[in-house]
Amino acid sequence: MNKIPTALLAFRIMAWVTGVVLAVASVWALYGYVLLNYGTQGGKPLLYSILWVAHGWLYFAYLIAAVNLAFLLRFPIFRTLALLLAGTIPFASFYADFVMHRYVGSLPVKRAPTQ
Repeated sequence: MNKIPTALLAFRIMAWVTGVVLAVASVWALYGYVLLNYGTQGGKPLLYSILWVAHGWLYFAYLIAAVNLAFLLRFPIFRTLALLLAGTIPFASFYADFVMHRYVGSLPVKRAPTQ
């Protein structure tokens, strides 16, 4: 049984969820620090802090999905690290999803022998 499509689906879901939360939190942070004076003591709303905590936990799930996919594809260490770091840079997880989907799609399909 080929586990790569399932691992790719899990990675894609986590890349998108983590990427959306990180993008929203980053844009909110930029807006908040520039226009809403979040730099002062107690200036940040509770939802802002909850969003960053959520990104931390979602990134942990992203790491698990990315390591699983990298191990199944037998990636070298630097490619694996690049895949893992994509969840920490705003919008990079979307690009990692695109690249991984295209890479797995280009792999030759192994079919079970017919009897």
